[in-house]
Amino acid sequence: MLFSKFVTYLERLETTSSRLILIDILAELFTIASKEDIDKIIYLTQGRVAPFFAPLEIGMADKTVAETIARSYASKKEDVLALYNKLGDMGKAAQDLNLENRDKNKNLTVADVFNILIKIANTNGEGTVEKRIMLLSGLLVEMNGVSARHLVRIPLGNNRLGIGDPTILDGLALAILGDRNRRKLLEKAYSETSDLGLIGKTLKTDGLDGVRKLMVRVGCPIRSELCERLPGPEKVFEKMSPNGEGVHATPKYDGFRVQIHKNDDDVRMFSRNLEDMTHMFPEIIDGTRKQIMAKTAILDTEALAYQPESEEFLPFQETTKRRRKHNIAQMAEQLPLKAFVFDILYINGKSLLDTPLTERMTILADIVYDGDVLIPAPGKILYDSSDLQKMLDDSISKGLEGVVVKRTDSLYEAGGRNFNWVKLKRHSSGELNDTIDCVVLGYIAGKGKRAAFGAGALLVGVYDKEKDMFMSVSKIGTGLTDEEWKEIYERADKLRVDQKPARVDSIIVPSVWVRPEIVIEILADEITRSPNHTAGKKSAIINGQIESESGYALRFPRLVTFRSADRRPEDATTVNELITMYNQQGKK
Repeated sequence: MLFSKFVTYLERLETTSSRLILIDILAELFTIASKEDIDKIIYLTQGRVAPFFAPLEIGMADKTVAETIARSYASKKEDVLALYNKLGDMGKAAQDLNLENRDKNKNLTVADVFNILIKIANTNGEGTVEKRIMLLSGLLVEMNGVSARHLVRIPLGNNRLGIGDPTILDGLALAILGDRNRRKLLEKAYSETSDLGLIGKTLKTDGLDGVRKLMVRVGCPIRSELCERLPGPEKVFEKMSPNGEGVHATPKYDGFRVQIHKNDDDVRMFSRNLEDMTHMFPEIIDGTRKQIMAKTAILDTEALAYQPESEEFLPFQETTKRRRKHNIAQMAEQLPLKAFVFDILYINGKSLLDTPLTERMTILADIVYDGDVLIPAPGKILYDSSDLQKMLDDSISKGLEGVVVKRTDSLYEAGGRNFNWVKLKRHSSGELNDTIDCVVLGYIAGKGKRAAFGAGALLVGVYDKEKDMFMSVSKIGTGLTDEEWKEIYERADKLRVDQKPARVDSIIVPSVWVRPEIVIEILADEITRSPNHTAGKKSAIINGQIESESGYALRFPRLVTFRSADRRPEDATTVNELITMYNQQGKK
């Protein structure tokens, strides 16, 4: 496929405000894509050259890209940066400066562009910046303005399409299986491989049977299983142990969810949002090599910062200091991590996803040897709600979040969230004091003192998994320091868009819409019903009239912390979770 042809689809995707139309456009694109191009097209549509977990980042800074544009179009870097600051989009700056090539359209293919971007990503060592500039410039001078606009956004990680993984799966299902509602037939393979390009290429080449044969592989992260909520120990036993079979319980640690992949001495680690974190945690690499007695294994763990002097585990805000690219060894000494190993998903060439929990715990206990870094956390089986309450109280007294409870016979459902796993936290019963992960959808311009910060309130939403949409749930204007207001504005302003994103549903219109990428943790007094918010809002035709049911909203919300470090937007609290919390909270 010609890159210019691909760009016509990017143009259509960028300008639509309807998710259903996004699916139709993607389906049309995937239908005409060849089996050799479809994986490249999927990655480029995501603004990538590889799946999210691959440690392959183009990573060119604003100033480097500005220098590239200046050389390509006989301009000055300062002029490019000035235009960028004016337009808020480096892509538009490139298009405006591409005067000589306005009608130029060389026969560059998607594969040509993709391969050059791969070269840029793999360039390192002495002269890296200059080599990358030359490679990117070589593409820009061959393109018309519209193609240049979309190209330069990719190395900046800013393609402005905002297309979620489920939407791409919908497009594949519609294009190749004939019905977007057949997405669920692809979800299992995606949850176990985390590679949309692989799913698309396999589906295009070998059909649905080929996708069903895709297997768990060491080095490709499995999407994490997640927890539902229940209000207390009694409800846990009612729901999860109706016949007295007991429940499996472990303390709930508030750290980084880290999935460890071991292949002999090669160890890789992935976050809950599929990011490769291997380089950040050298002590866990050493611990895995010394303590895991298996040739190949995939482990589900929670890593926490540990303070040796006081012999205590530190809160999440301290653990996040370990997310860094520089001074890693020094921080490993100051804030060493311990990884609690609570599940095993693969061992010596065999997937354990379809193995019952109790069997997985037996295997786990056998392969983790004693050591200082990996701590086995196989949990225990409890048969009485009072024992579960004691474990919950004990966990809270140690400064932990609470307890995770699992059905004893449950399989590991990659990417699933159901009542096989349930979390009990310190305020799970009574009034709402549990936190909620929300996604920033836009901001309202500041007034008075906050005018200097740029933003005075945030419009935030939660995730509707079935619709692959972000639904508004609250405006938030408290809980941020002056510095945090400045930070949130700087972050949000880089994500601003000219119109409501296609995957956002909101009645409230903020001063500025932003792409839904920033995740924040919020504490609120309670969840209420509101006609002004779309989370959980339903409509029905009654006697020929459209009747709308109020949505759900947060009362007195305030910011706790930023969670983008370990949460993708799709990992935010879901609408179904919000409704569950509403039903569980204390009624005044």
